[in-house]
Amino acid sequence: MTVLNEALAYPNPAYQQLQGVGLTSQRRRDQMVLRLEQQSHLSLDADVLRAIRHTPRHLFVDEALAQRVYEDCSLPIGYGQTLSNPRTVAIMTSWLNRDHFLVNQKILEIGTGSGYQTAILAWFSGRIYSVERIEPLQNLAKRRLASLDKQLVTYAVADGELGWHLFSPYPAILCAAAAAKVPESLIAQLANGGRLVLPVGTSTQRLIGIEKDQYGRITQVDLGEAQFVPLLSGLHE
Repeated sequence: MTVLNEALAYPNPAYQQLQGVGLTSQRRRDQMVLRLEQQSHLSLDADVLRAIRHTPRHLFVDEALAQRVYEDCSLPIGYGQTLSNPRTVAIMTSWLNRDHFLVNQKILEIGTGSGYQTAILAWFSGRIYSVERIEPLQNLAKRRLASLDKQLVTYAVADGELGWHLFSPYPAILCAAAAAKVPESLIAQLANGGRLVLPVGTSTQRLIGIEKDQYGRITQVDLGEAQFVPLLSGLHE
């Protein structure tokens, strides 16, 4: 279907904006997922790829950047923050979801950001607790997620380095900012039998997967290179 025909097929402007046409169309999402599938060494989860295929990523960036949103790159979202590239989102979520682990689990997300990673997690669970230190970013993410009917998310404007003790422990924690070292607060709030994934490092970062067994013992696995904004303490002023 040509770009013109796509526009004719979906004449409703609200539908077009939600689903995308041309450079933001479903076809572009299909192509993005195909590129991910072809990287067989990544061991990506089929259910995660399905969530990525059906989530309109272009809604989570400024309209001026929408034509690049289905490329494998990170994009600015304001306040010095970025939307992670699709490959990184797929790796982190796939590692958490091995053996369908995320289904109906309570999930803590550190760094709401644009809301895109939140939207992917929301395919698996309606019990997501998302922390963000930059209130205007989180407010925008809320509106975007509501437009996709992803409303079963509990939000807090708070210091992500401290996690969110109120609803702990969490079987799954995803941190979308790089810590200089693994925060003890997140380890403490991780449930026995739970999984935590986050980037660690300053000038050089590695993506680390952490598991806590039923006895509270910790094991770590290196998931490869990472490039994230730093995990900062305190609230944005």
